[in-house]
Amino acid sequence: MNTESLKQYLADSPPTIVPLSIKPHFEALGEKEKLYAHYISTACFAGTRIVLRQISPESEPIYDFIVTLHKKCSGDYSSAAKEAGLSSDDLSAYLNYAAQFLGNLGNYKSFGDSKFVPRIEPRQLKALATVYPETLELFEKFKGAIYAGEDVGKLHLGYPDSGHVSTYYPDSPDITKGEITTVSDFMESKGLLPENTRVRKTSEGYEILIASALNNPSDMERDLKESEWTLGDGKKVKLVFGDYAKEMKTIADNMEKANKYAANDTEANMTTKYVKSFSTGSLQAFKESQRWWIKDKGPEVEVDIGFIETYRDPHGIRGEWEGFVAMVNKERTRAFGKLVESAPKLIPLLPWDSSFEKDTFLSPDFTSLEVLTFAGSGIPAGINIPNYDDIRQNLGFKNVSLGNVLSAKAPNEPIPFIKDTDLAVYQKCRDPAFEVQVGLHELLGHGCGKLLQETSPGTFNFDIKNPPISPITKKPITTFYKPGQTWGSVFGSIAASYEECRAECVAMALSCDFSILSIFGFGDGKEDINSEAGDILYAAYLSMARAGVAALEFWDPKSRKWGQAHMQARYSILRTFLSAGVEFCELEYKSDDLSDLTIRLERSKILELGRPAVEDYLQKLHIYKSTADVDAAKKLYEEITDVEPFYENKVRPAVLRNKTPRKVFVQANTVEKGGKVELREYEATAEGMIQSFVDRTYV
Repeated sequence: MNTESLKQYLADSPPTIVPLSIKPHFEALGEKEKLYAHYISTACFAGTRIVLRQISPESEPIYDFIVTLHKKCSGDYSSAAKEAGLSSDDLSAYLNYAAQFLGNLGNYKSFGDSKFVPRIEPRQLKALATVYPETLELFEKFKGAIYAGEDVGKLHLGYPDSGHVSTYYPDSPDITKGEITTVSDFMESKGLLPENTRVRKTSEGYEILIASALNNPSDMERDLKESEWTLGDGKKVKLVFGDYAKEMKTIADNMEKANKYAANDTEANMTTKYVKSFSTGSLQAFKESQRWWIKDKGPEVEVDIGFIETYRDPHGIRGEWEGFVAMVNKERTRAFGKLVESAPKLIPLLPWDSSFEKDTFLSPDFTSLEVLTFAGSGIPAGINIPNYDDIRQNLGFKNVSLGNVLSAKAPNEPIPFIKDTDLAVYQKCRDPAFEVQVGLHELLGHGCGKLLQETSPGTFNFDIKNPPISPITKKPITTFYKPGQTWGSVFGSIAASYEECRAECVAMALSCDFSILSIFGFGDGKEDINSEAGDILYAAYLSMARAGVAALEFWDPKSRKWGQAHMQARYSILRTFLSAGVEFCELEYKSDDLSDLTIRLERSKILELGRPAVEDYLQKLHIYKSTADVDAAKKLYEEITDVEPFYENKVRPAVLRNKTPRKVFVQANTVEKGGKVELREYEATAEGMIQSFVDRTYV
């Protein structure tokens, strides 16, 4: 690979390291609450090696190298660097890589799924490794994989038969997308949920690896009593328990300890079900934990943990390990409470009728949280879970906005693509605008909508004799979900990005309603585009347009593949803005290389042109999802997210020249001594980041 094409894969220099501030909120807890938070935090971080193994074969030995080197030199790298003959720039390049690696829990970007490689030369990294026998031994395990190499496909996560990397299919370089589909469909037909599984191809067929502390749970503890089948082609499918067994035992043990400090019976029942799931691999037990979690309204300590989001499995159904522990910010939560109360009146504003909406909006818990722990490959700004449609439609869901993630800022952060004349209002209003967007995205975006289903043979959750009329075709709908099908199983690899896009469009459409902006404390509800509330709306649309431009960083021209679900969605919304006409939105530039590229978005035309364009797009996204019309959905989404030559050859290079490092967060640790819990915080430096992981001795 030539040096020029490698540039985009180089580690950030330096990465943007910010602290996840939590001390005042943690210190406000009682001792019982601190112990509950401590043990669940420990359980969350105990999944670190699970995440590493879910990303790439080399991630775990690289992690061990980083931690071991830090321990050997006691956090003072100067003598090791001197012995290895490294300059200060060489050492900085190593530490920058280490910090970015830990911030992503692997050597592929959590936001983008592309590999990043050290800026330190291979011979210099080897010289540093050679200082200690232990680090040299670890270096030998990953030396051939840490850099880019000649195989371009390996620079991205994806299906193995497309030449990409995925350890959701370990030791199976020749497993095909078709085979993965066959096994996944078979699992679905048996009612076996996929989130905590991986698939390994063998000479006899396929092993479904199930994450569990127990290697051989009893028949009564399993979701299926059977464990082996033969497919029509003679290949065998076998369940193998005990994937990540050591880590899952540590997780289950700490959840059991947390159970002793539960605030109420609901939390006790929830943690009991977590323990059962993590011990036995039962996802039915995990679903029970989520049902109890939904009922745990307004806790002082909010948590969730498990194999949750399916973004990184190329097949879109297997979950990455994550877990969080957070404290409620009561002041911010009050504003979200008003939004929840208003939700039943707001949903009818969306561009579909009640046939495509839940019979009753199940008011969720919506809280603003200050994060103590978020273990996983990255930290989002907001969350809407659980992802199980039957729970969401029948019991409800929770929304959380992560306040200290939203407010974390890097000093003097550049803001490309925004016009100088817009910069003041953008800088002033982007944070509150983003909080409005997160609230609408999570609560109403992910929370709205009904899946039209045949729930069991001959039983439907809609009138099959008089089907709803599609607002798109003006005819009765003809497609719906069949028994056993889920949103994820039908929409597959596009599901995650498509759903994020639908939720983003809901936020864009509803943020145009000034009565909604007033719920967040902006304006008096009267429509005035030049008011303070108008500033918030303008900043929201500018932010989305800018995100759509910046999204091109996460599209790879060689594989022609999007590497990040949210950014693919935001690119499509930018295209929607542009489709509304130059009277509303246009990319402006004078130079041939687009070095002066800016976004012109007409504030006065948001309501007249911007909102209708978004609502038209949103209507299609929603109706196709609601009716399981996957063919129409794929055609729509693949066309609008196709990167045409102008965007590939002109806009994307300008984006890469102006890209800013994504934040990585240094998180605190909790330490239990004699029944008391103390908080340990770290400097927002590469060394501080590494030390925070070194102190987690259980990982």
